Amino acid sequence: MAPDFIFDNRLGINVPSDFPSNKKRSIPMAEWEKERGKIPDRIAELEGLIRAKQRLMDNEENFETACIYNSDIAGLASVINDLWLWYRAAEPLAGKAHQ
Repeated sequence: MAPDFIFDNRLGINVPSDFPSNKKRSIPMAEWEKERGKIPDRIAELEGLIRAKQRLMDNEENFETACIYNSDIAGLASVINDLWLWYRAAEPLAGKAHQ
């Protein structure tokens, strides 16, 4: 059975459309591990964007513009949090795949 992945525009990675539960393992773990392996690089990319926005915000004198930067930073941080959730959600499954 071919893995079902969908590209999540917000996260910037492919995620399983139906993440396997303990009862149903429809997604081959090797395929998910390949996608999961991209998560740390994506997080590093987003952290770079956050640092750039912080530098812009540090020098911004216009309050409204600073608020926009702050909102952008919060949005990027939210994406990072979700990526970590995806990364950690697969750890127990990944461990079982190697046994």
